[in-house]
Amino acid sequence: MPDRIIVITGSTDGLGRALAGALAREPDTTLLLHGRDQRRLDELAADLAGERAAIQTARADLSELAQVHRLADEIASRTRYVSVLVNNAGVGGGEPDGVDRRLTVDGYELRFAVNHLAAFALTRRLLPLLDRGAPARVVDVASLGQAPIDFDDPFLAHGYTGTRAYGQSKLAMITTALVFARQLDPRRVTVNSLHPATYMPTKMVLQTVGHSVDSLETGLRATRRLVLDPRLDGVTGQFFDRTETARAHPDAYDPRVQQQLWDLSVRLTERR
Repeated sequence: MPDRIIVITGSTDGLGRALAGALAREPDTTLLLHGRDQRRLDELAADLAGERAAIQTARADLSELAQVHRLADEIASRTRYVSVLVNNAGVGGGEPDGVDRRLTVDGYELRFAVNHLAAFALTRRLLPLLDRGAPARVVDVASLGQAPIDFDDPFLAHGYTGTRAYGQSKLAMITTALVFARQLDPRRVTVNSLHPATYMPTKMVLQTVGHSVDSLETGLRATRRLVLDPRLDGVTGQFFDRTETARAHPDAYDPRVQQQLWDLSVRLTERR
């Protein structure tokens, strides 16, 4: 059997780092670990060097779509297939990225760009590799914190809060995951999203909220399950609250919202 090739974005901290550490113990596995800081990627690779999985790293700032596209190109240049894509990289509702409204170099609101558009663009670009890795999986790390998408003002020039922007971006991620799942043959590629845990003790949570609720292990267990559990073979188009099937915000299931968001996301992520 060929190696299972797993791509994890946002792997140098928090849940992503814990997931990388857990999956590095798996045999017959290659981990392609993404981060935006090469020094931290090098430290992570060194920490995992003695584990059973082969470790590769790739650097990209997912707030810039040109770098998202380059990341996809780099992955495609290294491997002919991908077994699992974990879209984990994200910006929370507050620190360490601040609570004020920020625009990316593309002119997009930061949280919408990183949490939704980057994951959407990377998934679309890697679909041929995922199909060649069939049966393959896409796992979107989302949240129970969801807010309706303002199609008249998707970058929230008015009424901005970090929490609202975060919730809108996570609902967008879940909504397009449902569309991907409907488009793809579940025997070849499944697409699911999850709320891994509530206020895990990550840097993002502790700097913003000041305390944790769930353990990091809770989020790790829920996410690892979507990556590896054979009982989820062929299961697609689901949203999970930790390990339980749940319902996202009603807008995620509205065909009109799905189509409008899909069209917007395609337009905003087209390669220039």
